[in-house]
Amino acid sequence: MATFAVTGSASGMGAATAALLTAEGHTVIGVDLRDAQVIADLSTPEGRAAAAERILELSGGALDGVAAVAGVGPDMPNAAGVMSINYFGVTALLEALRPALAASGAGRAVVIGSNSASTVPLVDDKLVELALSGDEAATREHADAAQAAMPAEITAIVPSIGAYASSKLAIARWVRRTAVTPEWAREGVTLNVIAPGAVLTPLMLGSTGKEEDLNADEFPTPMPLGIFGRPEDIAFWVHQFLKPEARYTTGAVLYVDGGTDAAMRTDAQPTPMTF
Repeated sequence: MATFAVTGSASGMGAATAALLTAEGHTVIGVDLRDAQVIADLSTPEGRAAAAERILELSGGALDGVAAVAGVGPDMPNAAGVMSINYFGVTALLEALRPALAASGAGRAVVIGSNSASTVPLVDDKLVELALSGDEAATREHADAAQAAMPAEITAIVPSIGAYASSKLAIARWVRRTAVTPEWAREGVTLNVIAPGAVLTPLMLGSTGKEEDLNADEFPTPMPLGIFGRPEDIAFWVHQFLKPEARYTTGAVLYVDGGTDAAMRTDAQPTPMTF
């Protein structure tokens, strides 16, 4: 049996992932703000460092996999906080745990992104670039300024939608850039992204309202399958990426969104190489 760390394990997709892995007989080190083996605030450098230290202590310095599920949604009032949690909270923790993943001999890391990175027309390119540069202070400053400049009719409903979509695009790009570096790839550590769509989690419902009031055919984005996702739908694919057999997949972004991205951007993938 394997040992996995799962962030955001107290609710939603993180809880579903932790439950699935536990049911398989694996050891799961849950990380969250509450109801977890590791209580940590991933919005701060200190919280990330403390989380990594405790995970390494509980795992004995070797991890078979990490599922970085923790995140906040576009309903969070603080755009800077969205960037700190969704981007820096993920990248810093994974970098800190990479040696433990390599020590296992076949480490697997999975990050929860979002199809908002490609289907929400409010991505801030500068914000993405600042995040990828690693400058958290500048990223936070720009996120707050961009939020203040956003039309009030948007921020009244989803105050941090620009930062949310930007954080998810930035994390997907970080994964693709990082996964192919020798420090990860040649150590046998795979790194992939799952990009969910409209999944019925507390995070999504914080922006959309009650589940019973939702209709897939009236949703703002196309829902080709006519259904909303469940946390278990995402946990299934997290599990697949964490398996030892998933040794030949790294740097991938898997859309698990009921066909939304395909419906909105039919010809976007694959994109041919140009010279």
